[in-house]
Formats: sequence, structure tokens, C-alpha cells
Amino acid sequence: MLMNNIFAVDVGNSWYKVLVSENDESFEYQIPNAIALFDEELYEKPYDDEDVELEDNLIVEIKSPAFVDKREIYYIGKAAAKQRNVSFTSYNNQKADEIRTYLLLFATAAYHALVSKPWNTELDYHIDQLAVSLPTTQYKDNKDLFKDRLIGNHTVIFHKVPGLKEPKEFVVKLTIDDVIVGAEGACAYLGLTRDQETLLITDEALVKDSAKGIILGDLGGDSVDFVGIKNNKPVASVEGEAFGINPYLDVMMQKISKNELYQFNSRSELEEILIKGQSEWYVEPFAGVKKDISKYVLPQLRDMATKYLEHFDRVRSGSNEIKGATRYIAVGGAVKLAQKQIEEAAIKWKERGRPIDLYFPENMENLNVYGLMILAKLNQYRKENIDDLVYAKD
Repeated sequence: MLMNNIFAVDVGNSWYKVLVSENDESFEYQIPNAIALFDEELYEKPYDDEDVELEDNLIVEIKSPAFVDKREIYYIGKAAAKQRNVSFTSYNNQKADEIRTYLLLFATAAYHALVSKPWNTELDYHIDQLAVSLPTTQYKDNKDLFKDRLIGNHTVIFHKVPGLKEPKEFVVKLTIDDVIVGAEGACAYLGLTRDQETLLITDEALVKDSAKGIILGDLGGDSVDFVGIKNNKPVASVEGEAFGINPYLDVMMQKISKNELYQFNSRSELEEILIKGQSEWYVEPFAGVKKDISKYVLPQLRDMATKYLEHFDRVRSGSNEIKGATRYIAVGGAVKLAQKQIEEAAIKWKERGRPIDLYFPENMENLNVYGLMILAKLNQYRKENIDDLVYAKD
């Protein structure tokens, strides 16, 4: 079998989630969707080389045909989130057109190449198959453009690398052979129904239910991506909306900053607190002083939950192809954060005579990247003409 380096990247508005299959080994990464311009004049050495992980100090310059090269240097991910000029995603951002998409994607791939290989000051790294995601609202118009920009050769220069002698630079030359673009939501369905290793269907009952219809609502940072499944295939008439958790996180952070004098560096920092559960919903604006933030969090989650169900109801009522759907599935990182509030909102929906009986699968926040890895492997098998595999024909 010719398969070597396969990447799956869930291009999220809050997080980039990455799975790598490299010569039968698996790797997993998660990086905040945050960038910040680097200024040499304002730079202060933030570390002793022995004390800091490279992931916490990613400072990169990228040369690529994917965007106009202005020779800018950026903080990426965790390092960016600590900067005063940090940039997060804007509302309804267009992923295929934004430089940040390529900065984060290429930098994360190069970071894997660097940490998984013996360190030299220059490294060539080859990706045989890359699978990436787009929201359903952007998929049709932008998938070909996104693919074309990703394929080819890209150079990532890591600056200020801990552990290296001056000039403390490390160069990774990326070559991406092939790209397949998946629609968020549809990828989550793949992740629900197939095994990542064998690619065989693992949930026959769910596939059988698709004969009657399934609606899956993937709630993320800036979009809710709905997919209608009929006879195990997506239907054309179901799409998403520019609606997600990020505006609600922004309101929470503003209120906490104003009332509790605590400033979050990033949305991802707040999300990491929220995912721990309500017992951990507090901040420490001063040493030894804990402030409960649930009064700023709960109203926002409840409002988001109500609107999420409103979108679900609109989708199931608006498509003739999927009318009569028997399964409604809630997935995505934002759903995991607000599952309790969504369940409470569903009870009220039932009392109003329009029940939406939602199923919350395990690993709901990772289903898109799982599905992307499956998509990447299936595409690579087809390229290699491996026709004797049952799961390549399902």
C-alpha cells in the first residue's frame, strides 16, 4: 500500500483540530484559531530555552502561492492568544479567502513535521493526502478554490525557536500532493458511521434510519452546519447558517472584564474553563480571589440553545427532501459546551407541540475531524486503485 502521510484538518473558527496518519502512526493536535503580527522592536524574550515548549512559542513566516507574500511574521495559536494585538475570526468569515486560514494550516502541518523528525535547521516534508473542511454555506462556491490554493509547495520559517542557537530559525518546506474538501456536518456523519482504521460502516442502525431521513446540526464558532441525510447521502436542499457560539463568548468576556476586572486572552481560554463544568466556572482577578462567572455564562448559553433549536426547526420544515426525518443529531464543540441548556430548551419546544428529540453522540466535538480522516483515506485508496477493498465501495 502506498499510503504514507495523511492529514485531516478541521478548520474551525475557535480551534484547528488535526489528525495525522504517518506510516501507520497516529498524531493529534489542537491549536487555537488566533494570529498576531510579530514586531521585532517590541519583542521580549519570553522564555529560557529549557522551560518553553515550541507549541507555546510559534512565530512563523510563510511563503506560499496561496496568498500574496508580504514577508510578514506572525504569532500563531497559543503564542498569538497572549498578544495584545491578537486577531480572532470575524463574524461569517470566508475561510478560503483569508490569509489566517493558510497561516494556521501550513504552520500546524510544519509544526508536526518538525516535532516528529530529528531536528535539522531545514526539513522537507511531504503530505500525500490532505482533507480540510468548509462550512456548508461556503462549500459549493469555494471548495475548488480552497483545494487549488492548498496543493503545491509552501515554505514555513519558524523564528525564535527555543533550543536552537542564533539565528534560532527552522525552515520546513511543505509539499501537498492532493487535497479533498469536505463539508462540515457531512464529515461529522462520516465520523459517526465509519471506523477510522478499517473505514467499514460501524453504525448500521443509523445508516438504516437514513432511509427515512436524518438531520445533523453541527454547531461551531461562527456557523451552524446542517446536513440532511437520505439513503446514506447528503441532500442538496439543506444548508447551514452564519450562527455560532463566538458572539456569545464575546459577550461573556466583555461582561466578565467589565464587572470582575478579569481579561481573557482568547475565546479558547474561556472555552477551556466552560468545558470543565459549572463547578469550575470562576476566574481569579487577584491572587486568592475567586469570582463566580456563571451569571454571565448561563444567560448566553440559554439564548444560544433556543436559537439553535429554532434553526433546527426551520431546516426540518424547509426541505421537502428531508421531511419525515426520524433522527435529529446534535454535534460540535459548541453543543458540548451547551448540551444541558439545549436539552432544557428542547423540553420547552416539546411543550409547544413541536418536539425535537435530539441525540448527543460521544466525541461530538471531534466528529468532523474523524470524518475528514476517513474522507482522506477513502480518497487516497481510490487514487491508488485499491478496488478490492469492501469499504472503498460502500
